Amino acid sequence: MGLKVISPGPLTSVQDEGRFGHQRIGMSPAGAMDLHSMRLANLLVGNDLGEGVLEMTFLGPKLQFTQDNVFALTGADMGATLDGVPVPLGQAWPAKAGSVLQIGPARAGCRGYLAVAGGLDVPVLYGSKSTLLRSGLGGFQGRKLAAGDTIPFASPRAQIPNLAVRRLPPQPPISKEITVRVILGPQDDRFTKEGLDTFLNSTFTVDEKSDRMGYRLNGPKVEHSTDANIISDGIPLGAVQIPGSGQPIIMMSEHQGSGGYTKIANIISVDIPLVAQCAPGDKIRFQAIKLDLAQELYLAQRAQYERLRQVYDQDFKSTYRVSVNGNTYCVGISPAK
Repeated sequence: MGLKVISPGPLTSVQDEGRFGHQRIGMSPAGAMDLHSMRLANLLVGNDLGEGVLEMTFLGPKLQFTQDNVFALTGADMGATLDGVPVPLGQAWPAKAGSVLQIGPARAGCRGYLAVAGGLDVPVLYGSKSTLLRSGLGGFQGRKLAAGDTIPFASPRAQIPNLAVRRLPPQPPISKEITVRVILGPQDDRFTKEGLDTFLNSTFTVDEKSDRMGYRLNGPKVEHSTDANIISDGIPLGAVQIPGSGQPIIMMSEHQGSGGYTKIANIISVDIPLVAQCAPGDKIRFQAIKLDLAQELYLAQRAQYERLRQVYDQDFKSTYRVSVNGNTYCVGISPAK
């Protein structure tokens, strides 16, 4: 019993935080492109941060619940409805067996995430439920979803504690023009000063030849001081390669394990989700920062997750709906300590 796929959308797959420790044998980590949205969806329904979810690209699926459960949608707003009733983004929502969830086209951004309470019952392969699409490995039968599939629930819950307060605080809007922060290196010394200035002071456009493996960018040529090729070495998520063309390539979730192009910088982990929501034609700029700031931002994000979990898991004595300036909020009252 789980989610029956009536129509799948162009690219809907099971993803989690990815599988690690296997790049040495050529296996990409895969995982959700927008890890932040994936984790927030899991928080809303009471799952572990890294539980498997459905990642939907550009256009969502039409799904039928075959068993009662609670779900949440995050990431790109895709105008979802449950039995014709609009479903808010960033809020836990109950569904009854037989209910139909229709998820439409992305209004801003390009990737949405659907988490269900208790997670999805798909095989754990090399420590992950993620689908590595290029290799036909993991997830649901190693592929994107198709009409007629049924994705089983692992441990469905018709009710979860504090459902009324399980909603996200206001999130920054998804933009078609972003600035992402980077740590320069490890081969930034292979570029001229003019090349580095071009990289850090120009606007690049996302090319249509971009996918879960990498985002190709178009813009001014980033000039090398020597040859663009290096002895192949490891590639991390968010690495920015500059091949001989001088046009950046951002390594994304299904990136290869190693490569022989110079890497001018690496996007910091908290900003990679911004790139994941970019569609062809969107604009990207780069800003260099120091490693200690990148670490502080990472720790602040993890602390945010913990604060949200504490709020959602509190033992509230009662909850109230409060309207302020036309916005409705759910306020929980917990016992005094």
